[in-house]
Amino acid sequence: MTTLRPRFWETVPLSKMTAPEWEALCDGCGKCCLNKIEYEDTGEVEYTRVACRLLDGQTCRCTQYEIRHQFVPDCVRLTPKTLPKIAYWMPKTCAYRLLWAGEPLPDWHPLVTGDPESPHAAGQSVRGWTVPEFEVDEDDWDDYIIEETP
Repeated sequence: MTTLRPRFWETVPLSKMTAPEWEALCDGCGKCCLNKIEYEDTGEVEYTRVACRLLDGQTCRCTQYEIRHQFVPDCVRLTPKTLPKIAYWMPKTCAYRLLWAGEPLPDWHPLVTGDPESPHAAGQSVRGWTVPEFEVDEDDWDDYIIEETP
C-alpha cells in the first residue's frame, strides 16, 4: 500500500504529486463521467444525467478505469498538463479544478473527512440519478440537461 504525504494537497503542486496522490484527489463523485453538451458558438457547457457507459451509477466509479480508453477512446486523460485545457468543463467541485485554481478542497472531500462515502452523504455525487448512455439516443441528450451538478 502506498502512503500519501499528510495533507499533500495543501503543500504539493499538482505537477509534483506522486501518481497515488494524483489519483487520491478524485472524490468519487462521478460528475466528470456525465455526458456534456458543449455549444461551439458560445463555449457553454451543459451537463446531462446521461452517464458514460462505464460509470457504475451506485459506486460512482468507472467499471474499467485502467483500460477505459479501449472502450471510450475519447475519455479524458487528466494530467497536470491537460488540466488547463479542460478545467472549464470539469465540475465546479472537482478537486483537480479547485486546486488548479488555487482553491481549497471542500469540507466533504474524502481526503478531508477520511471517509470515501462523504461526497455521497453530502449530496455531492451522481449516485442513483444517472441514466446509462446506451439507454438514450445522443440526439435526445438535451432532454436530460440538468441545471447544475450537485
